[in-house]
Amino acid sequence: MRKKPNNKNNEVNKLIMKFINHVKAHFEASNEIVDEILAVLLPELECMLELEANKKKKLLQIGTALSVEKNLDALLELIVVEAMNLTNADGGTIYLISDDERFLAFKILQNISLNYKMGGTSGTPVSFPPLNMYKPNGEKNDQMVAVHVAFTGHTVNIADVYEVDGFDFKGAKRFDQMNNYRSKSMLVTPLRNYEYEIIGVLQLINAMEVDGSIVTFPTYNQELIESLASQAAVVIDNATLIKDLDDLQMGIIQAIASAIDEKSPYTGDHIRRVTEITMMLAHGICKSNDERWMNFTMDKNEEKTLKIAAWMHDVGKIITPEHIIDKATKLEKIFDRINLVIARFEIVKRDRELRFLIERTQLNPNEISYRKLEEEYKKDIAEMNDDVDFLRCVNIGAEYINDAQLERIEQIAQKYKITINGQEDNILTENEVKNLSIRKGTLTNEERAIVENHVMSTIKMLVKLPWPKKLKNVCEYAGEHHEKIDGSGYPHKLAAEELSIQSRILAVADVFEALLAKDRPYKRGKTISEVVEILISMTKEKKLDGDILDFFIKSGLMVDYAKKELLSSQLDIFIYDGKEYDCRI
Repeated sequence: MRKKPNNKNNEVNKLIMKFINHVKAHFEASNEIVDEILAVLLPELECMLELEANKKKKLLQIGTALSVEKNLDALLELIVVEAMNLTNADGGTIYLISDDERFLAFKILQNISLNYKMGGTSGTPVSFPPLNMYKPNGEKNDQMVAVHVAFTGHTVNIADVYEVDGFDFKGAKRFDQMNNYRSKSMLVTPLRNYEYEIIGVLQLINAMEVDGSIVTFPTYNQELIESLASQAAVVIDNATLIKDLDDLQMGIIQAIASAIDEKSPYTGDHIRRVTEITMMLAHGICKSNDERWMNFTMDKNEEKTLKIAAWMHDVGKIITPEHIIDKATKLEKIFDRINLVIARFEIVKRDRELRFLIERTQLNPNEISYRKLEEEYKKDIAEMNDDVDFLRCVNIGAEYINDAQLERIEQIAQKYKITINGQEDNILTENEVKNLSIRKGTLTNEERAIVENHVMSTIKMLVKLPWPKKLKNVCEYAGEHHEKIDGSGYPHKLAAEELSIQSRILAVADVFEALLAKDRPYKRGKTISEVVEILISMTKEKKLDGDILDFFIKSGLMVDYAKKELLSSQLDIFIYDGKEYDCRI
Protein backbone atom coordinates (compact mmCIF):
# COMPACT_ATOMS: atom_id res chain seq x y z
CA MET A 1 0.00 0.00 0.00
CA ARG A 2 1.35 3.38 -0.96
CA LYS A 3 2.00 5.91 1.72
CA LYS A 4 -0.72 8.60 2.08
CA PRO A 5 0.29 12.16 1.23
CA ASN A 6 1.55 14.22 4.12
CA ASN A 7 0.02 17.71 3.75
CA LYS A 8 2.34 19.02 6.45
CA ASN A 9 5.31 18.65 4.16
CA ASN A 10 5.64 22.29 3.12
CA GLU A 11 8.36 21.74 0.58
CA VAL A 12 6.36 19.05 -1.20
CA ASN A 13 3.19 21.20 -1.19
CA LYS A 14 5.04 24.18 -2.62
CA LEU A 15 6.37 22.05 -5.47
CA ILE A 16 2.89 20.66 -6.20
CA MET A 17 1.23 24.09 -6.25
CA LYS A 18 3.95 25.35 -8.53
CA PHE A 19 3.29 22.42 -10.85
CA ILE A 20 -0.52 23.01 -10.81
CA ASN A 21 -0.20 26.68 -11.64
CA HIS A 22 2.26 25.89 -14.40
CA VAL A 23 -0.09 23.33 -15.98
CA LYS A 24 -3.19 25.53 -15.72
CA ALA A 25 -1.38 28.47 -17.26
CA HIS A 26 -0.76 26.41 -20.40
CA PHE A 27 -4.18 24.73 -20.60
CA GLU A 28 -6.71 27.50 -19.87
CA ALA A 29 -9.27 26.09 -22.32
CA SER A 30 -9.32 22.67 -20.83
CA ASN A 31 -9.37 23.15 -17.10
CA GLU A 32 -11.82 20.29 -16.58
CA ILE A 33 -9.48 17.85 -18.33
CA VAL A 34 -6.51 19.26 -16.48
CA ASP A 35 -8.33 18.88 -13.16
CA GLU A 36 -9.10 15.25 -13.97
CA ILE A 37 -5.48 14.56 -14.91
CA LEU A 38 -4.20 16.34 -11.82
CA ALA A 39 -6.66 14.44 -9.60
CA VAL A 40 -4.97 11.23 -10.71
CA LEU A 41 -1.38 12.41 -10.90
CA LEU A 42 -1.10 14.68 -7.90
CA PRO A 43 -1.35 11.99 -5.18
CA GLU A 44 1.21 9.92 -7.08
CA LEU A 45 3.48 12.91 -7.56
CA GLU A 46 3.18 13.94 -3.93
CA CYS A 47 4.04 10.42 -2.78
CA MET A 48 7.05 10.29 -5.10
CA LEU A 49 8.32 13.70 -4.00
CA GLU A 50 7.83 12.89 -0.34
CA LEU A 51 9.49 9.49 -0.76
CA GLU A 52 12.45 11.14 -2.46
CA ALA A 53 12.70 13.78 0.28
CA ASN A 54 12.52 11.09 2.96
CA LYS A 55 15.25 9.08 1.27
CA LYS A 56 17.52 12.12 1.12
CA LYS A 57 16.73 12.87 4.75
CA LYS A 58 17.46 9.26 5.60
CA LEU A 59 20.75 9.46 3.73
CA LEU A 60 21.75 12.47 5.82
CA GLN A 61 20.78 10.61 9.01
CA ILE A 62 22.85 7.63 7.91
CA GLY A 63 25.79 9.92 7.21
CA THR A 64 25.50 11.31 10.74
CA ALA A 65 25.28 7.81 12.23
CA LEU A 66 28.31 6.68 10.24
CA SER A 67 30.37 9.63 11.44
CA VAL A 68 29.57 8.81 15.08
CA GLU A 69 30.41 5.09 14.96
CA LYS A 70 34.09 4.41 15.69
CA ASN A 71 34.13 0.61 15.85
CA LEU A 72 35.10 -0.61 12.38
CA ASP A 73 33.14 -3.87 12.50
CA ALA A 74 30.00 -2.13 13.73
CA LEU A 75 30.50 0.58 11.12
CA LEU A 76 30.69 -1.92 8.25
CA GLU A 77 27.58 -3.67 9.51
CA LEU A 78 25.72 -0.36 9.72
CA ILE A 79 26.60 0.44 6.11
CA VAL A 80 25.21 -2.87 4.84
CA VAL A 81 22.05 -2.69 6.94
CA GLU A 82 21.23 0.87 5.92
CA ALA A 83 21.99 0.20 2.25
CA MET A 84 19.57 -2.76 2.38
CA ASN A 85 16.95 -0.59 4.06
CA LEU A 86 17.28 2.18 1.48
CA THR A 87 16.85 -0.21 -1.46
CA ASN A 88 14.64 -2.82 0.19
CA ALA A 89 17.32 -5.39 -0.68
CA ASP A 90 17.17 -8.95 0.65
CA GLY A 91 20.91 -9.27 1.09
CA GLY A 92 24.11 -7.29 1.30
CA THR A 93 27.86 -7.82 1.46
CA ILE A 94 30.88 -5.63 2.04
CA TYR A 95 34.33 -6.56 0.82
CA LEU A 96 37.49 -4.65 1.75
CA ILE A 97 40.65 -4.74 -0.35
CA SER A 98 43.55 -6.39 1.50
CA ASP A 99 46.67 -4.38 2.37
CA ASP A 100 48.64 -6.09 -0.39
CA GLU A 101 45.78 -5.41 -2.85
CA ARG A 102 45.62 -9.07 -3.83
CA PHE A 103 42.27 -10.02 -2.29
CA LEU A 104 38.76 -8.81 -1.58
CA ALA A 105 38.03 -9.93 1.96
CA PHE A 106 34.47 -10.64 3.11
CA LYS A 107 33.75 -8.40 6.09
CA ILE A 108 29.94 -8.38 6.39
CA LEU A 109 27.33 -10.70 4.89
CA GLN A 110 23.62 -10.42 5.64
CA ASN A 111 20.54 -12.02 4.10
CA ILE A 112 17.03 -11.50 5.44
CA SER A 113 15.35 -14.50 3.78
CA LEU A 114 18.05 -16.91 4.91
CA ASN A 115 18.48 -15.21 8.31
CA TYR A 116 22.23 -14.92 7.67
CA LYS A 117 24.28 -12.50 9.75
CA MET A 118 28.03 -12.89 9.47
CA GLY A 119 30.79 -10.54 10.55
CA GLY A 120 30.35 -7.22 12.32
CA THR A 121 28.71 -7.45 15.73
CA SER A 122 27.01 -10.79 14.97
CA GLY A 123 29.70 -12.85 16.68
CA THR A 124 29.70 -15.19 13.69
CA PRO A 125 32.76 -14.90 11.46
CA VAL A 126 32.30 -14.83 7.69
CA SER A 127 32.87 -18.40 6.52
CA PHE A 128 33.61 -17.57 2.88
CA PRO A 129 37.18 -17.29 1.58
CA PRO A 130 38.40 -13.96 0.14
CA LEU A 131 38.08 -13.27 -3.58
CA ASN A 132 41.35 -13.43 -5.51
CA MET A 133 41.83 -10.22 -7.48
CA TYR A 134 44.39 -11.88 -9.74
CA LYS A 135 44.59 -15.22 -11.49
CA PRO A 136 47.59 -17.52 -10.97
CA ASN A 137 49.11 -16.18 -14.21
CA GLY A 138 48.92 -12.60 -12.90
CA GLU A 139 45.95 -11.47 -14.98
CA LYS A 140 43.10 -9.54 -13.39
CA ASN A 141 40.35 -11.83 -12.16
CA ASP A 142 37.71 -9.33 -13.33
CA GLN A 143 35.18 -11.95 -14.44
CA MET A 144 34.02 -11.79 -10.85
CA VAL A 145 31.71 -8.80 -10.62
CA ALA A 146 33.00 -7.53 -7.24
CA VAL A 147 36.60 -7.70 -8.48
CA HIS A 148 35.58 -5.96 -11.73
CA VAL A 149 34.04 -3.10 -9.76
CA ALA A 150 37.12 -2.89 -7.51
CA PHE A 151 39.35 -2.48 -10.58
CA THR A 152 37.14 -0.21 -12.71
CA GLY A 153 35.44 1.89 -10.04
CA HIS A 154 32.15 1.68 -11.98
CA THR A 155 28.82 0.54 -10.50
CA VAL A 156 27.29 -2.58 -12.01
CA ASN A 157 23.50 -2.99 -11.93
CA ILE A 158 22.30 -6.44 -13.06
CA ALA A 159 18.66 -7.44 -13.56
CA ASP A 160 19.28 -11.21 -13.37
CA VAL A 161 22.65 -12.78 -12.62
CA TYR A 162 21.51 -16.01 -14.32
CA GLU A 163 20.97 -14.23 -17.61
CA VAL A 164 23.97 -11.93 -17.88
CA ASP A 165 27.08 -12.40 -19.98
CA GLY A 166 30.62 -11.30 -19.17
CA PHE A 167 30.67 -12.23 -15.48
CA ASP A 168 31.26 -15.51 -13.67
CA PHE A 169 28.46 -16.20 -11.17
CA LYS A 170 29.36 -19.81 -10.41
CA GLY A 171 29.87 -18.90 -6.78
CA ALA A 172 26.44 -17.26 -6.50
CA LYS A 173 24.76 -20.21 -8.20
CA ARG A 174 26.55 -22.66 -5.92
CA PHE A 175 25.41 -20.63 -2.91
CA ASP A 176 21.82 -20.68 -4.24
CA GLN A 177 21.92 -24.45 -4.69
CA MET A 178 23.25 -25.06 -1.19
CA ASN A 179 20.74 -22.73 0.46
CA ASN A 180 17.66 -23.22 -1.77
CA TYR A 181 17.87 -19.57 -2.75
CA ARG A 182 17.57 -17.58 -5.97
CA SER A 183 19.98 -14.71 -6.51
CA LYS A 184 18.56 -12.42 -9.15
CA SER A 185 19.04 -8.65 -9.19
CA MET A 186 22.36 -7.29 -8.03
CA LEU A 187 23.80 -3.83 -7.43
CA VAL A 188 27.57 -3.62 -6.94
CA THR A 189 29.27 -0.29 -6.25
CA PRO A 190 32.79 0.72 -5.24
CA LEU A 191 33.77 2.26 -1.92
CA ARG A 192 36.02 5.18 -2.83
CA ASN A 193 37.81 7.23 -0.16
CA TYR A 194 38.64 10.95 -0.10
CA GLU A 195 41.84 10.28 -2.06
CA TYR A 196 39.70 8.67 -4.77
CA GLU A 197 41.20 5.27 -3.97
CA ILE A 198 38.92 2.23 -4.02
CA ILE A 199 39.12 0.53 -0.64
CA GLY A 200 36.30 -1.97 -1.02
CA VAL A 201 33.03 -2.98 -2.65
CA LEU A 202 29.38 -2.87 -1.50
CA GLN A 203 27.16 -5.53 -3.04
CA LEU A 204 23.36 -5.72 -2.70
CA ILE A 205 21.21 -8.70 -3.72
CA ASN A 206 17.55 -8.90 -4.77
CA ALA A 207 15.63 -5.65 -4.63
CA MET A 208 12.18 -6.55 -3.25
CA GLU A 209 8.76 -5.09 -4.00
CA VAL A 210 6.08 -4.86 -1.32
CA ASP A 211 4.51 -8.09 -2.57
CA GLY A 212 7.84 -9.93 -2.27
CA SER A 213 8.66 -10.04 -5.98
CA ILE A 214 12.26 -9.44 -7.02
CA VAL A 215 12.90 -6.46 -9.30
CA THR A 216 15.85 -4.64 -10.76
CA PHE A 217 17.46 -1.98 -8.58
CA PRO A 218 15.99 1.28 -9.96
CA THR A 219 18.28 4.06 -11.16
CA TYR A 220 17.34 6.46 -8.35
CA ASN A 221 18.28 3.79 -5.79
CA GLN A 222 21.56 3.22 -7.58
CA GLU A 223 22.36 6.92 -7.21
CA LEU A 224 21.46 6.80 -3.51
CA ILE A 225 23.70 3.80 -2.90
CA GLU A 226 26.56 5.42 -4.79
CA SER A 227 26.17 8.46 -2.57
CA LEU A 228 26.04 6.27 0.54
CA ALA A 229 29.08 4.31 -0.65
CA SER A 230 31.01 7.54 -1.08
CA GLN A 231 30.22 8.64 2.50
CA ALA A 232 30.87 5.15 3.82
CA ALA A 233 34.29 4.86 2.18
CA VAL A 234 35.50 8.08 3.79
CA VAL A 235 34.22 7.01 7.21
CA ILE A 236 35.73 3.51 6.80
CA ASP A 237 39.03 5.09 5.83
CA ASN A 238 38.94 7.33 8.90
CA ALA A 239 37.99 4.45 11.19
CA THR A 240 40.75 2.29 9.70
CA LEU A 241 43.24 5.09 10.12
CA ILE A 242 42.22 5.59 13.76
CA LYS A 243 42.50 1.85 14.39
CA ASP A 244 45.89 1.71 12.68
CA LEU A 245 47.11 4.64 14.79
CA ASP A 246 45.79 2.97 17.95
CA ASP A 247 47.53 -0.27 16.97
CA LEU A 248 50.73 1.65 16.25
CA GLN A 249 50.48 3.42 19.59
CA MET A 250 50.05 0.16 21.49
CA GLY A 251 52.81 -1.44 19.41
CA ILE A 252 55.26 1.30 20.31
CA ILE A 253 54.25 1.15 23.98
CA GLN A 254 54.71 -2.62 24.11
CA ALA A 255 58.02 -2.38 22.25
CA ILE A 256 59.31 0.13 24.82
CA ALA A 257 58.08 -2.07 27.67
CA SER A 258 59.77 -5.13 26.15
CA ALA A 259 63.00 -3.19 25.74
CA ILE A 260 62.90 -2.26 29.42
CA ASP A 261 62.28 -5.87 30.43
CA GLU A 262 65.05 -7.12 28.16
CA LYS A 263 67.43 -4.53 29.56
CA SER A 264 67.75 -6.93 32.46
CA PRO A 265 67.69 -10.72 32.13
CA TYR A 266 66.16 -10.81 35.60
CA THR A 267 63.04 -8.74 34.91
CA GLY A 268 62.13 -10.19 31.53
CA ASP A 269 58.38 -10.36 30.94
CA HIS A 270 57.60 -8.61 34.23
CA ILE A 271 55.68 -5.80 32.55
CA ARG A 272 53.64 -8.17 30.38
CA ARG A 273 52.67 -10.23 33.40
CA VAL A 274 51.78 -7.17 35.49
CA THR A 275 49.60 -5.88 32.63
CA GLU A 276 47.86 -9.23 32.31
CA ILE A 277 47.14 -9.41 36.05
CA THR A 278 46.01 -5.77 36.15
CA MET A 279 43.51 -6.12 33.32
CA MET A 280 42.29 -9.49 34.60
CA LEU A 281 41.54 -7.92 37.98
CA ALA A 282 39.98 -4.77 36.51
CA HIS A 283 37.65 -6.72 34.19
CA GLY A 284 36.69 -9.08 37.01
CA ILE A 285 35.90 -6.27 39.43
CA CYS A 286 33.81 -4.47 36.77
CA LYS A 287 31.69 -7.60 36.33
CA SER A 288 31.43 -8.33 40.06
CA ASN A 289 28.06 -8.15 41.80
CA ASP A 290 29.75 -7.44 45.12
CA GLU A 291 28.37 -4.19 46.57
CA ARG A 292 31.94 -3.01 47.18
CA TRP A 293 32.40 -2.64 43.42
CA MET A 294 28.90 -1.58 42.32
CA ASN A 295 30.12 1.95 41.48
CA PHE A 296 33.26 0.84 39.66
CA THR A 297 32.89 0.69 35.88
CA MET A 298 35.21 1.29 32.94
CA ASP A 299 34.34 2.15 29.37
CA LYS A 300 36.66 1.27 26.48
CA ASN A 301 38.71 4.44 26.88
CA GLU A 302 39.16 3.83 30.61
CA GLU A 303 40.17 0.22 29.94
CA LYS A 304 42.73 1.39 27.40
CA THR A 305 44.02 4.02 29.84
CA LEU A 306 44.66 1.40 32.52
CA LYS A 307 46.21 -1.00 30.03
CA ILE A 308 48.66 1.63 28.76
CA ALA A 309 49.46 2.64 32.35
CA ALA A 310 50.27 -0.98 33.18
CA TRP A 311 52.50 -1.33 30.12
CA MET A 312 54.27 1.94 30.97
CA HIS A 313 54.48 1.71 34.75
CA ASP A 314 58.22 0.87 34.71
CA VAL A 315 59.24 3.03 31.74
CA GLY A 316 61.43 5.11 34.06
CA LYS A 317 63.72 2.12 34.53
CA ILE A 318 65.11 2.85 31.10
CA ILE A 319 67.49 5.33 32.77
CA THR A 320 68.26 3.15 35.82
CA PRO A 321 71.81 1.72 35.59
CA GLU A 322 71.90 -1.96 34.71
CA HIS A 323 74.33 -2.79 37.51
CA ILE A 324 71.71 -1.65 40.02
CA ILE A 325 68.70 -3.26 38.32
CA ASP A 326 70.69 -6.50 37.96
CA LYS A 327 72.39 -6.33 41.34
CA ALA A 328 72.19 -9.99 42.25
CA THR A 329 74.47 -9.81 45.29
CA LYS A 330 75.49 -7.13 47.75
CA LEU A 331 78.98 -6.71 46.33
CA GLU A 332 77.96 -6.73 42.69
CA LYS A 333 78.60 -3.70 40.52
CA ILE A 334 79.83 -4.38 37.01
CA PHE A 335 80.88 -7.76 38.40
CA ASP A 336 80.51 -9.50 41.75
CA ARG A 337 83.30 -8.17 43.99
CA ILE A 338 83.07 -11.17 46.30
CA ASN A 339 85.63 -12.75 43.99
CA LEU A 340 88.06 -9.91 44.78
CA VAL A 341 87.47 -10.48 48.49
CA ILE A 342 88.13 -14.21 48.08
CA ALA A 343 91.30 -13.44 46.09
CA ARG A 344 92.53 -11.21 48.92
CA PHE A 345 91.87 -13.99 51.39
CA GLU A 346 93.93 -16.32 49.21
CA ILE A 347 96.81 -13.83 49.40
CA VAL A 348 96.47 -13.57 53.18
CA LYS A 349 96.36 -17.38 53.44
CA ARG A 350 99.50 -17.72 51.30
CA ASP A 351 101.26 -15.07 53.42
CA ARG A 352 100.25 -17.01 56.51
CA GLU A 353 101.49 -20.26 54.96
CA LEU A 354 104.82 -18.68 54.00
CA ARG A 355 105.32 -17.34 57.53
CA PHE A 356 104.47 -20.76 58.90
CA LEU A 357 106.98 -22.50 56.63
CA ILE A 358 109.75 -20.03 57.49
CA GLU A 359 109.12 -20.32 61.25
CA ARG A 360 108.92 -24.10 61.03
CA THR A 361 112.42 -24.36 59.49
CA GLN A 362 113.83 -22.79 62.63
CA LEU A 363 112.31 -25.43 64.94
CA ASN A 364 113.04 -29.08 65.66
CA PRO A 365 110.08 -31.28 64.61
CA ASN A 366 110.30 -33.01 67.95
CA GLU A 367 109.83 -29.86 69.96
CA ILE A 368 106.46 -28.94 71.45
CA SER A 369 106.68 -25.49 69.91
CA TYR A 370 106.86 -27.09 66.45
CA ARG A 371 103.52 -28.89 66.96
CA LYS A 372 102.00 -25.78 68.51
CA LEU A 373 103.09 -23.71 65.50
CA GLU A 374 101.43 -26.21 63.17
CA GLU A 375 98.19 -26.23 65.18
CA GLU A 376 98.01 -22.43 65.15
CA TYR A 377 98.55 -22.38 61.39
CA LYS A 378 95.75 -24.89 60.76
CA LYS A 379 93.45 -23.00 63.11
CA ASP A 380 94.12 -19.69 61.32
CA ILE A 381 93.45 -21.22 57.89
CA ALA A 382 90.23 -22.87 59.12
CA GLU A 383 89.10 -19.56 60.63
CA MET A 384 89.79 -17.75 57.35
CA ASN A 385 87.87 -20.37 55.37
CA ASP A 386 84.95 -20.06 57.78
CA ASP A 387 84.95 -16.27 57.43
CA VAL A 388 85.03 -16.56 53.63
CA ASP A 389 82.03 -18.92 53.73
CA PHE A 390 80.22 -16.47 55.98
CA LEU A 391 80.89 -13.56 53.62
CA ARG A 392 79.75 -15.64 50.64
CA CYS A 393 76.46 -16.35 52.41
CA VAL A 394 75.92 -12.76 53.56
CA ASN A 395 76.69 -11.47 50.07
CA ILE A 396 73.71 -13.32 48.56
CA GLY A 397 71.26 -11.13 50.45
CA ALA A 398 68.55 -13.76 50.62
CA GLU A 399 68.06 -13.60 54.39
CA TYR A 400 67.72 -10.77 56.88
CA ILE A 401 70.97 -10.31 58.84
CA ASN A 402 71.01 -9.51 62.53
CA ASP A 403 73.20 -7.32 64.75
CA ALA A 404 75.61 -10.16 65.58
CA GLN A 405 76.24 -10.77 61.89
CA LEU A 406 76.82 -7.06 61.30
CA GLU A 407 79.36 -7.02 64.10
CA ARG A 408 81.13 -10.06 62.63
CA ILE A 409 81.47 -8.31 59.26
CA GLU A 410 83.17 -5.36 61.00
CA GLN A 411 85.48 -7.74 62.93
CA ILE A 412 86.50 -9.57 59.74
CA ALA A 413 87.30 -6.27 58.06
CA GLN A 414 89.61 -5.29 60.94
CA LYS A 415 91.02 -8.73 61.69
CA TYR A 416 92.79 -9.40 58.40
CA LYS A 417 95.37 -7.11 56.83
CA ILE A 418 96.70 -7.34 53.30
CA THR A 419 99.84 -5.72 51.93
CA ILE A 420 99.99 -4.79 48.26
CA ASN A 421 102.81 -2.70 46.79
CA GLY A 422 104.08 -2.06 50.28
CA GLN A 423 100.78 -0.63 51.49
CA GLU A 424 98.84 -2.41 54.22
CA ASP A 425 95.03 -2.23 54.19
CA ASN A 426 92.08 -3.97 55.78
CA ILE A 427 90.95 -6.98 53.79
CA LEU A 428 87.54 -5.33 53.23
CA THR A 429 87.17 -1.76 51.97
CA GLU A 430 84.71 0.62 53.60
CA ASN A 431 82.39 0.30 50.59
CA GLU A 432 82.49 -3.48 50.78
CA VAL A 433 81.67 -3.39 54.49
CA LYS A 434 78.80 -1.02 53.78
CA ASN A 435 77.35 -3.27 51.08
CA LEU A 436 77.82 -6.50 53.02
CA SER A 437 76.06 -4.85 55.98
CA ILE A 438 72.81 -4.37 54.04
CA ARG A 439 70.17 -5.78 56.35
CA LYS A 440 67.87 -7.18 53.67
CA GLY A 441 68.21 -7.61 49.94
CA THR A 442 71.20 -6.42 47.93
CA LEU A 443 70.73 -2.65 47.62
CA THR A 444 72.21 0.11 49.72
CA ASN A 445 70.00 3.03 50.70
CA GLU A 446 71.54 5.11 47.90
CA GLU A 447 70.98 2.36 45.33
CA ARG A 448 67.43 1.79 46.54
CA ALA A 449 66.75 5.51 46.13
CA ILE A 450 67.98 5.27 42.53
CA VAL A 451 65.66 2.32 41.88
CA GLU A 452 62.72 4.08 43.53
CA ASN A 453 63.46 7.14 41.43
CA HIS A 454 62.28 5.16 38.39
CA VAL A 455 58.74 6.16 39.40
CA MET A 456 59.56 9.86 39.25
CA SER A 457 61.32 9.24 35.95
CA THR A 458 58.22 7.43 34.71
CA ILE A 459 56.03 10.38 35.68
CA LYS A 460 58.39 12.93 34.10
CA MET A 461 58.52 10.97 30.87
CA LEU A 462 54.79 10.30 30.61
CA VAL A 463 53.68 13.81 31.55
CA LYS A 464 55.63 15.20 28.59
CA LEU A 465 53.64 13.12 26.10
CA PRO A 466 50.60 14.77 24.45
CA TRP A 467 48.00 12.32 25.76
CA PRO A 468 44.51 12.82 24.32
CA LYS A 469 41.78 13.71 26.81
CA LYS A 470 40.42 10.16 26.86
CA LEU A 471 43.84 8.88 28.07
CA LYS A 472 44.58 11.70 30.50
CA ASN A 473 44.87 9.37 33.54
CA VAL A 474 47.73 7.24 32.20
CA CYS A 475 50.32 9.27 34.14
CA GLU A 476 48.31 9.04 37.36
CA TYR A 477 47.85 5.26 37.32
CA ALA A 478 51.39 4.48 36.14
CA GLY A 479 52.97 6.86 38.65
CA GLU A 480 51.12 5.52 41.70
CA HIS A 481 51.93 1.81 41.59
CA HIS A 482 54.35 2.13 44.54
CA GLU A 483 52.04 4.20 46.73
CA LYS A 484 50.68 2.54 49.90
CA ILE A 485 47.20 3.09 51.22
CA ASP A 486 48.62 4.12 54.61
CA GLY A 487 50.51 6.97 52.93
CA SER A 488 53.97 5.42 53.38
CA GLY A 489 54.63 4.71 49.70
CA TYR A 490 56.48 6.73 47.11
CA PRO A 491 56.96 9.08 45.38
CA HIS A 492 54.13 11.28 46.77
CA LYS A 493 53.09 9.36 49.92
CA LEU A 494 49.43 9.39 48.90
CA ALA A 495 46.84 7.98 51.32
CA ALA A 496 43.93 5.64 50.53
CA GLU A 497 41.38 8.34 49.78
CA GLU A 498 43.78 9.91 47.26
CA LEU A 499 44.33 6.70 45.28
CA SER A 500 42.00 5.50 42.52
CA ILE A 501 40.89 1.88 42.34
CA GLN A 502 42.91 1.56 39.13
CA SER A 503 46.10 2.63 40.91
CA ARG A 504 45.41 0.19 43.76
CA ILE A 505 44.80 -2.66 41.31
CA LEU A 506 48.10 -1.95 39.55
CA ALA A 507 49.91 -1.85 42.90
CA VAL A 508 48.55 -5.27 43.91
CA ALA A 509 49.44 -6.72 40.50
CA ASP A 510 53.00 -5.35 40.68
CA VAL A 511 53.72 -6.72 44.16
CA PHE A 512 52.06 -10.07 43.41
CA GLU A 513 54.12 -10.60 40.25
CA ALA A 514 57.37 -9.47 41.88
CA LEU A 515 56.91 -11.90 44.78
CA LEU A 516 56.17 -14.79 42.43
CA ALA A 517 58.91 -13.96 39.92
CA LYS A 518 60.99 -17.06 39.34
CA ASP A 519 63.78 -15.32 37.42
CA ARG A 520 65.16 -12.87 39.98
CA PRO A 521 68.91 -13.27 40.76
CA TYR A 522 68.71 -12.65 44.50
CA LYS A 523 65.86 -14.97 45.43
CA ARG A 524 63.99 -18.05 44.39
CA GLY A 525 60.45 -17.85 43.14
CA LYS A 526 58.20 -18.16 46.16
CA THR A 527 55.32 -20.63 46.37
CA ILE A 528 51.79 -19.29 45.99
CA SER A 529 51.07 -19.99 49.67
CA GLU A 530 54.12 -17.95 50.73
CA VAL A 531 53.04 -15.08 48.49
CA VAL A 532 49.48 -15.09 49.83
CA GLU A 533 50.83 -14.98 53.38
CA ILE A 534 52.98 -11.94 52.53
CA LEU A 535 50.11 -10.19 50.72
CA ILE A 536 47.77 -10.75 53.66
CA SER A 537 50.40 -9.27 55.97
CA MET A 538 50.74 -6.23 53.68
CA THR A 539 46.99 -5.64 53.66
CA LYS A 540 46.89 -5.85 57.46
CA GLU A 541 49.69 -3.27 57.59
CA LYS A 542 47.65 -1.06 55.20
CA LYS A 543 50.23 -1.26 52.45
CA LEU A 544 47.91 -2.83 49.85
CA ASP A 545 44.15 -2.72 49.33
CA GLY A 546 42.64 -5.66 51.22
CA ASP A 547 39.38 -5.60 49.27
CA ILE A 548 41.20 -6.06 45.98
CA LEU A 549 43.25 -8.94 47.38
CA ASP A 550 40.06 -10.47 48.78
CA PHE A 551 38.43 -10.33 45.34
CA PHE A 552 41.58 -11.61 43.63
CA ILE A 553 41.55 -14.76 45.75
CA LYS A 554 37.83 -15.45 46.18
CA SER A 555 37.03 -14.90 42.50
CA GLY A 556 39.42 -17.72 41.60
CA LEU A 557 41.47 -15.42 39.36
CA MET A 558 44.62 -15.88 41.45
CA VAL A 559 44.43 -19.66 41.23
CA ASP A 560 43.78 -19.51 37.48
CA TYR A 561 46.75 -17.23 36.93
CA ALA A 562 49.05 -19.35 39.10
CA LYS A 563 48.21 -22.54 37.22
CA LYS A 564 48.91 -20.82 33.90
CA GLU A 565 52.12 -18.95 34.70
CA LEU A 566 54.00 -20.58 37.58
CA LEU A 567 56.41 -23.46 37.85
CA SER A 568 55.02 -26.66 39.30
CA SER A 569 57.38 -26.22 42.27
CA GLN A 570 55.57 -22.97 43.13
CA LEU A 571 52.09 -24.45 43.08
CA ASP A 572 50.71 -25.64 46.39
CA ILE A 573 47.68 -25.25 48.67
CA PHE A 574 46.87 -22.14 50.65
CA ILE A 575 44.09 -21.23 53.06
CA TYR A 576 42.32 -17.89 52.96
CA ASP A 577 39.40 -16.79 55.10
CA GLY A 578 38.86 -20.38 56.24
CA LYS A 579 38.72 -21.84 52.74
CA GLU A 580 41.31 -24.05 51.07
CA TYR A 581 42.56 -23.14 47.58
CA ASP A 582 44.41 -25.84 45.65
CA CYS A 583 46.72 -24.50 42.93
CA ARG A 584 48.29 -27.83 42.08
CA ILE A 585 47.79 -29.00 38.51
